[in-house]
Amino acid sequence: MRFESKVAYVTGASSGIGRGAAVRLAEEGATVVLIGRRAAALEEAAAECHGRGVVLVLDVTDGAAVASVLPDAIAEHGVPDVVVHAAGETVLGALDELTEQEWDRQFDTNLKSIYHLNRHLWPAMVPLGGSIVTIASTASFGAFPGDAAYVASKGAVLMLTKAMALDGASSGIRVNAVCPGFILTPNLQGYFDGQADPAGAASGASAAAPLGRMGTPADVAGAVAFLASDDAAFITGTSLIVDGGLLARVPT
Repeated sequence: MRFESKVAYVTGASSGIGRGAAVRLAEEGATVVLIGRRAAALEEAAAECHGRGVVLVLDVTDGAAVASVLPDAIAEHGVPDVVVHAAGETVLGALDELTEQEWDRQFDTNLKSIYHLNRHLWPAMVPLGGSIVTIASTASFGAFPGDAAYVASKGAVLMLTKAMALDGASSGIRVNAVCPGFILTPNLQGYFDGQADPAGAASGASAAAPLGRMGTPADVAGAVAFLASDDAAFITGTSLIVDGGLLARVPT
């Protein structure tokens, strides 16, 4: 129960990695504020949180909505000890194929949402410190074809994590990134569905990792919980790759 009496805020909590992280933190004792756009899905996720889940319906890409809702949420549910930025999506396309709206949507979700929430969560955390975990990607280190906006956004998330870690060190705020590989989530399934051979793409993703399978949200949640906990008290500004060995292997 590493998070007993602690409060965690998790974005993207209605499904996938965010939902897995929220459930794991609740299992270890945290009161978890589950943030996302889909009320019904958030309620389902909160039901898995052992009575410790609180639903906050909020579009984290909408700065005005965040500014309107989040301060009251902090006053009601408490100052965060842990923040997990898991809101994300994949907008497919090579750079020349993307509309400006698609490019902006990708960055608004994966990157600018961190900015919007940080404007309110960070000042509340400064007096007591805490831990922030971003969800970057193996795409923060290597690119995929036809995925320019996603790769660029995840590269930016990794570097933003380092910058935040430096800014937070004097206040005891640790900031780290988890970098998942192929994790079977609705978002990844959408990526597969956008390929010419969806079944082949899924099969290839399973075979790509030396461990021989895709990961699960629970695999990532364990890494998130570690970095968020006092077990990682001397770790900040770094990334934990959760990819089944994908980046360790030279392609053959």
